[in-house]
Amino acid sequence: MAYATEITTGTQSGFSARFSGLLIDLRARLARRKVYNQTLSELQNLSNRELADLGLNRSIIRRVAYQAAYEV
Repeated sequence: MAYATEITTGTQSGFSARFSGLLIDLRARLARRKVYNQTLSELQNLSNRELADLGLNRSIIRRVAYQAAYEV
């Protein structure tokens, strides 16, 4: 008696591929948001003198945090 089995490795069905793609995208977004929040928090905790030493002022803290997280 012969048995036929189909084993698929490395290939995913359409739904599972889209779902795993969404999970990967979500994880990447959460990681970038974490970097943004952490950078923003650290910069906001610096004194004006420390910011001046870095060449920054309080008005551009959000932009610097955004660049650190979302721009390469």
